[in-house]
Amino acid sequence: MPIRTLFITLAFAGIFSCTSSKKEGTVEDTSQMTAEPTVKTVPLISGYEVIWGMDILPNGDLLFTEKKGKLHRKSGDKITEISGLPVINTSGQGGLLDVRVSPQYNSNGWIFISYAGNHPGGGGSFHLMRFKLVNDQITEPKILLSSNSANTMTGHYGSRIDFDEAGNLYVSVGEGGATSYGGANSPNKNAQDINSTWGKVHRITQDGGIPAGNPVLPGNTAPTTVYSYGHRNPQGLVYNPFTKEIWEAEHGPKGGDEVNIIKAGNNYGWPLVSYGVNYDDKPVSASPTMAGVTDPVHNWVPSIGACGMAFITDKKFKSWTGNLLVGGLALQYLARLEIKDNKVVKEHKLLDKVGRIRHVRQAPDGSIYVSIEGPGRIVRLVAE
Repeated sequence: MPIRTLFITLAFAGIFSCTSSKKEGTVEDTSQMTAEPTVKTVPLISGYEVIWGMDILPNGDLLFTEKKGKLHRKSGDKITEISGLPVINTSGQGGLLDVRVSPQYNSNGWIFISYAGNHPGGGGSFHLMRFKLVNDQITEPKILLSSNSANTMTGHYGSRIDFDEAGNLYVSVGEGGATSYGGANSPNKNAQDINSTWGKVHRITQDGGIPAGNPVLPGNTAPTTVYSYGHRNPQGLVYNPFTKEIWEAEHGPKGGDEVNIIKAGNNYGWPLVSYGVNYDDKPVSASPTMAGVTDPVHNWVPSIGACGMAFITDKKFKSWTGNLLVGGLALQYLARLEIKDNKVVKEHKLLDKVGRIRHVRQAPDGSIYVSIEGPGRIVRLVAE
């Protein structure tokens, strides 16, 4: 099939405008910020399996992971497989998950991956590893975080990685365990157990330490790596550069996918409450809200299969600037969410029915990289 360049132009009622008066044609001009962009979709790579994670090195090279346990580097037109990965458990939803380049890469050379491994007692385990890349070979590997119990249902690992402006690393980890049945009597309360690695957003230094400001959770006397808890299967995580906050997206059960703003020490409710129901159609909870539980800023019923996330910061995208992009696996579209005062006020569909949208990243040049399944491929959204 020939590679074609597709153009998409979608209507938008602009909610972002500039207060200062600038001459016509500048990016600060109000007419530019309220105009809809013309966006070109450019194929980049294709012919792979599930491309879970991706990031870009300072020299422009693209790193991307395949769930089946492969890490690749695209330099120009050449794609090379990286050697030296640890043992990867690819059962179920396990595999090689996210990859991120340190914001201080030019000085420290660090790259981070999250992945599923083999638990010594059987089942899967979760790991966050740091390494350096020398001649397409992993060197100086260091495990920064590992799960402290087994995942025997082979699902719900999460996981995404991002950084805040101070360089602290955030990693989302799914609930793991033996089941994902929701409710007050659920046999799997990993997400509510503050001493379990599973079902959390963790915040660490890039060397694996506990940053100042990490919360002291109920029952503890000192902070740990756990930053928030009560998460089911968080496959989206992104730092919001406009508000300096971490935003997260997670899969609900049957319905109830969520977008959350992550606050230190907050409980996000799983498996006690949900806007969805269990897969046998029995309710998770009588109410989707509960005292002491932080409500999502947005939810989907039915589930879209919320996955990777990115905020649009490049003003070439005009009225889309400040919008949040969320990949949809189950419903196979890229959601563009208009945000006002930390609330989602409108949703638009991009790339509808082109395949399962696994991840989305804004590149340093402002373009948007999107990972799509069936076949595994990456396209770029470029604002003209």
